[in-house]
Amino acid sequence: MEEETTLDLRDFYNILKKRRKLIALMVVICTLASGLLSFFVIKPTYEASTTIIIGKLAEDGKSNTQYNDVMMYQNLIKTYAQIAGSNVVMKNASSKLNGAFTPKELKKLVSIEPQQGTQILQITGQSRDPSEAVKMVNAVSSCFIAESKKVFPTGGDINIMDRPQFPDKPVKPKKMLNVAIAFFVGLLVSVGFSFMLEYMDNTIKTEDDIKKQLGIPVLGIIPKGRV
Repeated sequence: MEEETTLDLRDFYNILKKRRKLIALMVVICTLASGLLSFFVIKPTYEASTTIIIGKLAEDGKSNTQYNDVMMYQNLIKTYAQIAGSNVVMKNASSKLNGAFTPKELKKLVSIEPQQGTQILQITGQSRDPSEAVKMVNAVSSCFIAESKKVFPTGGDINIMDRPQFPDKPVKPKKMLNVAIAFFVGLLVSVGFSFMLEYMDNTIKTEDDIKKQLGIPVLGIIPKGRV
């Protein structure tokens, strides 16, 4: 019956100490690769967004805040989100942008998010050019408002709450986060690889290896250089 190989804390420490150069090398390579990609290769992505409120105006021009109306528009917000992301709206927005983006590209770059429990719809666009992100959101929101009045004329009044601001900082890539993740991934992979190499190494190098693998006592040791 084969004896089960066990490792104590001292064995773990010895393995890590033995493979410290390999571990350090792999960690440095992963961290540097992530840093180079994040800072010099991956182009930054900018984000702009606008919020739109959907409600009902009373005859005096003020918002009608009746509970039933509020609940109705909260339930309808998903319908308006579907209108905002429809092919018709994206096609019209593409024309408004003079074909800078195709309708399919706009669908990928623009997200429509209804804010749960509210009458607010958020339209967010991402682009590698900050000015394009703003133009994209403006085009989609204006085409959405126009199309909503056509297909849902009995619906609520649609107003823009917050217009998109020019983004001064990119949202992607998150450089320091990427570097930190690469550091920890490199550390975990290198430590795991070190233990795998140690497990696969069946050669006998020390008297402890003789005791563990052969189960016989060591009678003597020949010092190096005296063979």
